[in-house]
Amino acid sequence: MKLQILQENLLKAVSLTSRFTSTRAQLPILGNILLFASKSKLNVSSTNLEISASISIGAKVEKDGEVSIPSRILLELISNLPKETLTLEAQKEQLKISTSSFSSNVLGMNTSDFPKVPSLIHKEKGTLLPTGEFSKALSKVIFASSNDETRPILTGVLFIFEAGVLNLVSTDGFRLSLNKIKIKDSKLKTRFVLPKNILSEVGRVEAEGDILLEVSEKEKQVIFGIGDTVLSSRLLEGEFPDFVKILPKSSVLKMLVDKEDLLRAVKLSAPFARDNANIVKLTINKDQLIIMAEGSSSGSQETKIDVKVESSFAKASEDSEFEIAFSFKFLEDFLGSVDGEEVKMEFSGVDKPGVFTDPTNPDYLHL
Repeated sequence: MKLQILQENLLKAVSLTSRFTSTRAQLPILGNILLFASKSKLNVSSTNLEISASISIGAKVEKDGEVSIPSRILLELISNLPKETLTLEAQKEQLKISTSSFSSNVLGMNTSDFPKVPSLIHKEKGTLLPTGEFSKALSKVIFASSNDETRPILTGVLFIFEAGVLNLVSTDGFRLSLNKIKIKDSKLKTRFVLPKNILSEVGRVEAEGDILLEVSEKEKQVIFGIGDTVLSSRLLEGEFPDFVKILPKSSVLKMLVDKEDLLRAVKLSAPFARDNANIVKLTINKDQLIIMAEGSSSGSQETKIDVKVESSFAKASEDSEFEIAFSFKFLEDFLGSVDGEEVKMEFSGVDKPGVFTDPTNPDYLHL
């Protein structure tokens, strides 16, 4: 293999694929990136067996070939080289990288041990997802997924395709986010759960045009085509919670509150709430929301915010109050995902979930 390629193009590809490698001692090849040159393209790919990445970039290829190089070394080298044309030349399991003032030889591994990575997506089998809407929808649900590996199904996002609509759902067992977007494929009907790490990478890739998604039931994997980049992931196995059953059907209290006022109040409660399992107490009366937090060693605080309340008790005596407690961290995460200037909050009881919505986005709900 021998080729010339621009440093900035190679750096972009190596930076992306290096995040898909693994440091498993029993499978050292997973810590490598595969470089495959053919015709006028260099394909850069990597995998940790659960997720994979493959990106094709333009290059002046003098000789076809392939080589597998440790990700950490390759990324560190390319990152520190000047923005000029690089010459890559591979012989057996060794890669020579050179510029006008630099030369190095990097030892690699046998490419026959490198796992097969999807590098193409079949357009006729794929479904188009609007890039902007999909990325924005992901940002509104992915934060509510779990980090607890003992329940793997909750560490992902549920995809439900039905009648031209994609529903995205995530939950960690304490909170839940649901967002819907319209898609062009009105015939696709399927559901699956994908790990949030692959979805975070999908959201980071810059793309022009729609994202192409292909579902392989046989291989139990999903492939994303984003321009010259192909990302793939195995499906998470298990039973996702029946979230429809826990969505409240009615409420006794509805209120509108300014998002920035509420976010400021929540942040002011944080130093005290951390000393008390992150708990903040919300007290709602006729036209006011009071946010309180106290800790045994930190003290206490109270912030009052004017709100627009709709409820039966708002029309009763001025002494009527409604009290409910939440994690300040959960409130802060949700408020960070809201685009509008106001937040709508609905409650059906002090011991039942609160429903939080963005009045400017009827397709978004947080529980």
